[in-house]
Amino acid sequence: MRWLLAVCAVVIAVSAARAQVQYARGQNVAPVFEGWERNPDGTFSMVFGYLNRNYQEELDIPVGSANSIEVAGQASGDHGQPTHFYPRRQRFLFRVVVPKDWDKQQKVIWTLTSHGRTDQAKGWLEPVWELSPDVIVENMGGGVPDPNNKPPSLSVGDVHAVALPEAATLTASATDDGLPKPYRRTPSNPDRDAQPRRPRGVQIKWTQYRGPGKVTFDPDSSSVIYGEPVTLTSKVSFGAPGTYVLRATANDGQLFTSRDVTVTVNAGAPEH
Repeated sequence: MRWLLAVCAVVIAVSAARAQVQYARGQNVAPVFEGWERNPDGTFSMVFGYLNRNYQEELDIPVGSANSIEVAGQASGDHGQPTHFYPRRQRFLFRVVVPKDWDKQQKVIWTLTSHGRTDQAKGWLEPVWELSPDVIVENMGGGVPDPNNKPPSLSVGDVHAVALPEAATLTASATDDGLPKPYRRTPSNPDRDAQPRRPRGVQIKWTQYRGPGKVTFDPDSSSVIYGEPVTLTSKVSFGAPGTYVLRATANDGQLFTSRDVTVTVNAGAPEH
């Protein structure tokens, strides 16, 4: 009996160790259906994100058979999904709009193939999957939602084509309504919101959404600033010629606003 208990303990320990393995590279990207939203015009939005199972590797999966979206049984390929995938969980990244008379049994299916594995995320109008701002805040780790909070406003300056090895200069600016207010850490306020993950305020961050080569932002994010406008000016370098989609996101700690910009990167003049 003791021998059996010892064997069971070893099996449990090995299983737990395997469950905690973190892979830097070589794992696949799994699409995720986050839920659906009602739009003011009566249409619906199917919202998607993804899980890159790697902790370091960034993958590029161009739109095509390995990165496609099927709407109501019709494979239509490009619906604005990302082609550049950062490590780990990235939430609420894009929306596929379906008409107001959408059959509740019809599905929007995002298919991704990477590192030899194919995964699908299937979205349909299941009532329990309806999203609200509160659900999004809680899933993004924003704590208890402030009912009066509005997303930051965000604008991006003019974007011009560049030729390698030239870098682009991008400027993003954000303003906010001052909500949620900064935390007050006092002995009488011991709840989980008294220990935020980061200071409250607005932060702007640049990410690569699409593109044929590696993108480097210098810097990629602003400081977290409360109570005044935020401006982030970044030098952006590109690893290859082509068309890139870059995303600026302003986040107030609970709600966020994103803007995408397209940058054309031309090949530089050949050396003589």
